[in-house]
Amino acid sequence: MSSSTVRTARRRTLRIAAAALTAAAGLTLTACSGSDTGGSKAAAHLDTEAAAADNLKAAFATGEDAVPDPNASGGTTTSIVLTNKSSRTCTIGGFAGVDLRPDAGGPSWSLARSSAKHGSITLGPGDSTDFTLNLGMAKENDEGSWKPATVAVTPPNETTALTLKWPWGPLVHQDGATHPATFVNPIG
Repeated sequence: MSSSTVRTARRRTLRIAAAALTAAAGLTLTACSGSDTGGSKAAAHLDTEAAAADNLKAAFATGEDAVPDPNASGGTTTSIVLTNKSSRTCTIGGFAGVDLRPDAGGPSWSLARSSAKHGSITLGPGDSTDFTLNLGMAKENDEGSWKPATVAVTPPNETTALTLKWPWGPLVHQDGATHPATFVNPIG
């Protein structure tokens, strides 16, 4: 079974489960942002996982089909998983903002969005969805290669980013390209 087929099956399963939960429970839908406690937002912590008071947790997917080939020279993909950490059902859809940031300051690279159509998905407490990043991988010493230190993921309709450590090698630096090899796909 191809990795594309596995991802499609996983997304369908999540959508069906979320729709059944919503229909059966008759819950009021809310956005995945905001706080259940009404308190102030906590800062996201730096790790390969990040969590914030906006009730979402972000992490790089680590399954075999989600990890880019470390020896890839060219196009590959990875997935970022968003999990509803609240006790409420929520709806999320669209594109996350993704900014790659270097080690010692300097300008970050805001990834372009694909032209893919998007909808929304309903997440029950503890449910997850994902989105993919297409990556233009480079070798460590290639001219024009650039290795981010962190990835700032801003969920749709949010202003607070969840920060993840960049766990892989360098990318072909195309932040000014019209059609870069590294870009964001929609959630779900």
